[in-house]
Amino acid sequence: MFSKKSPKNFREPGKGIKFKAITHGEKTLMAEFFIDAGAALEEHSHPHEQTGYLISGKLIFKMEGQSLETEAGDSWTIAGDVPHAVDVIEDAHVIEVFTPVREDFLD
Repeated sequence: MFSKKSPKNFREPGKGIKFKAITHGEKTLMAEFFIDAGAALEEHSHPHEQTGYLISGKLIFKMEGQSLETEAGDSWTIAGDVPHAVDVIEDAHVIEVFTPVREDFLD
């Protein structure tokens, strides 16, 4: 699959959060997120392993009783089924890859 950059098909699951699946294969899905400063992703978990890269902005990840501040250029991997939350300190642009494919991110 090949995907061209497009401003279309973004979803807005919460105030200040928009994302879309930008490409996927049989085993992985890549998503792009734009998240406004002050927004928060409440604690949640999913069976998908999640690997991300922070293109710009500043985030604080909260999981397993710890907080980790990240800035542009940082990356992470969160194992499946691990509860995690994120506070957005500065407007953020994030790319994340999920495996297996997050069917709930597909149109």
